[in-house]
Amino acid sequence: MQSGNESEAMTAVAAAAQAASAAASDLARAMGAALDEALRVMAARLHERAAGVLDANARDVAAAQAAGLPAATVDRLLLTPERLRDMSGQLITLAAIPADAPSRFRRDLPGGLVLQEWRRPVGVVGANFEARPNVVVDIASQLIKSRNAGVLRTGSSALRSAAALMELVVGPALQSAGLSPDAIQLIGVPGRESAYALVRQPGLIPLVILRGSGASTRELAREGALHGVRTLAHADGGAVIYLDESADHALAASVIEASLDRLGVCNRLNLLLVHNASWEPMQPLIAAAAQRAGVFAALPPHRQALGHEWALDAGHEATISVAPASSPADAAEIANKETSGLAAAVIAEDAGAAAEFLQTYAGTAGFWNATPRLLDGFKLLSIPETGINIDSVPGPRGPVTFRDLFLRQYVVIPRDAMSGLPPSEGQPAAASQS
Repeated sequence: MQSGNESEAMTAVAAAAQAASAAASDLARAMGAALDEALRVMAARLHERAAGVLDANARDVAAAQAAGLPAATVDRLLLTPERLRDMSGQLITLAAIPADAPSRFRRDLPGGLVLQEWRRPVGVVGANFEARPNVVVDIASQLIKSRNAGVLRTGSSALRSAAALMELVVGPALQSAGLSPDAIQLIGVPGRESAYALVRQPGLIPLVILRGSGASTRELAREGALHGVRTLAHADGGAVIYLDESADHALAASVIEASLDRLGVCNRLNLLLVHNASWEPMQPLIAAAAQRAGVFAALPPHRQALGHEWALDAGHEATISVAPASSPADAAEIANKETSGLAAAVIAEDAGAAAEFLQTYAGTAGFWNATPRLLDGFKLLSIPETGINIDSVPGPRGPVTFRDLFLRQYVVIPRDAMSGLPPSEGQPAAASQS
């Protein structure tokens, strides 16, 4: 039997999904120019309506500080004029990116037939994410660009900011471009019940993007699987850097500091591995870099698991773990076994050592003489992301963007009909979920 809160959440999510679904077909068939115009208007409204957005955010931040939330959480929650400008710039960039072709030729078949591969929108995509207001715009823009409607749910501490972004930016921009503002919905019911409701309705929301802290996101992914909902989960983070014995010391210090510019993000430095031969010589460098970055370097023996994600450890975010490794391959195996597999970097002048590390590391992204903070949709691909998927199974992996949010469909047609299907503008409607 459902509690009152669960019932309210299920009702709210179902109503939002139905409204989004009603707008999904028009979004799927819209002219590409209309989709990009919506993104450009969103960018403009972030400037024009900045005062309203920042006022709502200030109230969220004040409430979070009064509640004693960790500094890293407040930093993720905070919007500033500079962050709004960055969000606006990313929207302009996204609008200028050509959309993928709605179909492509695969092969000729006997009897004058042709096999094509079509891209279909999913229809309605759900998204549950941490209390980071900028993610409202990131995910909404990716859904619009991919021709999908959406139902968004964020942490309770960001609800005022999220609502302001929806009411002042996203909805009006869709309407201005001739698209239904109902295409992107925000769940206004606070509490975890709304998150669980999002992953329990496969007939309405077949795919849900999950972002946030590890344990809760993993639990939502399990719940979605039980209900037949496909999830793209970004549950865990924590980047690794391996300092090889051939590492340039100045570069090593620079990369360490660049990887600790923000402590509350998933792709920050979490575990620093050092070749045994360099362990003693590297200690002064590591201590100095950590001091400049304002973090504590935890040396062996470690009380926590080696891959413990410090960004999620309230009150201890300003910490990194430091441990030895016997070789580049050993360092990569430690990263594979002890961490989430989000990202790892090798700092080495020896190309053989770098190749050994990168060929052994199995995570979503590897870096050579570069910071793993580059694992970000916009930094890496010049496209905002919906999240970073770390699944070790086939499917979108790493930064997930609008290019990943589609269904593949095989279509066989007569060769002489190729020029007419599918239309050059717009795409087929989402596949039926029945």
